[in-house]
Amino acid sequence: MSDEQPVRLHCFAHSAGSVPAFGHWAAHTGPGVEVVPVALPGAGRRPGTSAHDALLADVLPLFTGPQPGPYVLYGHGLGALAALAVTRALHEAALPGPALLAVGACPPPRVPRELPDVAAATDAELLHVLSAEGAVPPASDEGILLRAVLPLLRADLELAQSLQQAARRPAPAGAPATALLVITAAGSPPELADGRRQWTQGPVRTRTLPGRPFYVRGGRELPRLLGRACRVAARLVREPAPVG
Repeated sequence: MSDEQPVRLHCFAHSAGSVPAFGHWAAHTGPGVEVVPVALPGAGRRPGTSAHDALLADVLPLFTGPQPGPYVLYGHGLGALAALAVTRALHEAALPGPALLAVGACPPPRVPRELPDVAAATDAELLHVLSAEGAVPPASDEGILLRAVLPLLRADLELAQSLQQAARRPAPAGAPATALLVITAAGSPPELADGRRQWTQGPVRTRTLPGRPFYVRGGRELPRLLGRACRVAARLVREPAPVG
């Protein structure tokens, strides 16, 4: 692959502002892969625009123009739903999509029953529910810090709800034929992979890695796995099977 353009591995993080989580990946993906972090939109989108539509307005132009070669999308946590939304939007527009969609640390789309409507909930309601779920520490001396990051947290939750709703809706043009790689942590229930088979008409593969769900930070196993997946996906695109 030394004479070819590297495969671009576009990485969607688990929250807005988490792009630095991929900072060490370039050292571990191996040859022929370029790691390209993709920022999720944070707070401050235009009124009257859904978080799903705002995401596509921000991110989709990265993929609608000419591409230097095959590329792969990886989404982690919330980023998995964002990568799916981009893949589906490209398919709906009859545009070339990624050679592979990889997702990790993200259960099948659903809105937690205990979570109120994010757009309508007060700060106090959100903090109460999130602390009960263990997503943030209980109200304490850290309350000032929590309130400082609450706008970003609210934006992430609103985006998650909007993307979950979009992922559950049937795609008018049908599911894309993009190959799907589902990466789970050891001990994850099998339905984490099974719940995604409606996302694509292409092949679905599952790989399990050791460690907690947020193995995106610091570890080597995930970028190494995705580096290998990128090289395989690019080879399959560049060397299609002969006909007849």
